[in-house]
Amino acid sequence: MTPRAVIFDLWDTLVDWPVAEAEVLVGRLAAHVPVEAAEFDRRWRESYRASQTGPIAEVYRSIGVPDEHVAHHVAACHEFGRRALRPRTGAVETLVELRRRGLKLAVLSNCSEEVPVAWPGAPLAGLFDVETLSADFGLMKPDPEIYLHTARALGIEPDACLFVGDGANDELAGAARVGMTPVLFAPGEPRWPAVQQWDGLRVSSIEEVLELC
Repeated sequence: MTPRAVIFDLWDTLVDWPVAEAEVLVGRLAAHVPVEAAEFDRRWRESYRASQTGPIAEVYRSIGVPDEHVAHHVAACHEFGRRALRPRTGAVETLVELRRRGLKLAVLSNCSEEVPVAWPGAPLAGLFDVETLSADFGLMKPDPEIYLHTARALGIEPDACLFVGDGANDELAGAARVGMTPVLFAPGEPRWPAVQQWDGLRVSSIEEVLELC
């Protein structure tokens, strides 16, 4: 079926995840949690789902950040989002061209609340028909409902949607399970073990998505 919509992942697809900046942010959190490094790392890993589906202040409290420091760290998280939402080269132009061709567009992201907070001022804002951000939606990929909600909001059946992503969080298989056509975005060797042997559709640049539409 010819695609009628393209749904894009955000981090490490349309936008590079700023690894060094994120590590600095987490390091500052750790400095305010009075536990050994290994224990902080455990708490941080275990808070991942909560961080992607609810208020970040509650996550910080749950890992042990004292109340008097929580607001400071939330503000730092939001500022991180404003700095980080820099589109990959070619992303804006590709989205504009897809819309010119008449395709519906969505962004579907697992993200913490810095993304919805920063989104209105981001360069990608206004380029999508639908924005499904897990921190607002309360579910994250690969839950089937987050894909199905996005397709319904677009007004397009799942089997007429491409889903383009780097493969984190089992997102490509999740898209396939609801009937979408998954497309691996991998400029180089795929990072995630689940897609290192990927034999489906694949692009090495955002611009290559145009060849699939």
